[in-house]
Amino acid sequence: MTTASRAHSFNMAAAQYAASRPSYPPALFDTVEELIGRSLAGARVADIGAGTGIATALLRERGADVIAVEPGDGMAAEFRAALPDVPLVRGDGNALPFADASLDLLTYAQAWHWTDTGHSVPEALRVLRPGGALALWWNIPACDVPWISAQHERIAHHCGVTSPPAARHDDSQAARLAGLEGLSPTRRQVRWSRTVSLDLHLSNIATHSAFLVLGETGTQAFLAEERAHLREIFPDGRVEEGYEVDLLVAMR
Repeated sequence: MTTASRAHSFNMAAAQYAASRPSYPPALFDTVEELIGRSLAGARVADIGAGTGIATALLRERGADVIAVEPGDGMAAEFRAALPDVPLVRGDGNALPFADASLDLLTYAQAWHWTDTGHSVPEALRVLRPGGALALWWNIPACDVPWISAQHERIAHHCGVTSPPAARHDDSQAARLAGLEGLSPTRRQVRWSRTVSLDLHLSNIATHSAFLVLGETGTQAFLAEERAHLREIFPDGRVEEGYEVDLLVAMR
């Protein structure tokens, strides 16, 4: 399965993605503002790999003049339904549809790892104004919470990932930093949580690319077993999901 195929697998589950994926806490955007040294209000921002618009909507709420870029048909359709008045262009981070030195901030929420940094880094440098910034972030499950760590292991086993947990964590960190060495990014982590129904929690799991490419039969088998595991931990059917947003900000 190629990276491109995995990236485009989200289009088949775009509505489910929009309904079940976690958002981001206000503290994330406070930290972005701190690191870029300016308010998001009035900033010219492009949200790349915008998906269904989860981050785009929050950037707009902070007063940013935001335009979204999304390559996928299904994700773009959900975006337009949710944010009909926000500009959306089709494309990706490897060939940005913007003029040189035209943006104050480029954001990638859960999307940088789908780019080819041999193209996306030069493109970011091209379109950012002097003093502009590139901000990348990911919602990472809080694996210091025992039940989340155990679930992470079950998912890895089901999806055929056999490397030790520490190695997978190191690999994911390396992937997030790839191509940014010359930009000297600043890294911060923002801890947060949300409480959702068990059904929504399982729906969120099913929107991850590892399950989308696995197929319906394999996914449903895992979710049925996982429901039984979690019923023992959360008998009231309310699941507290813990996250740590991994944020990287590099200045132009």
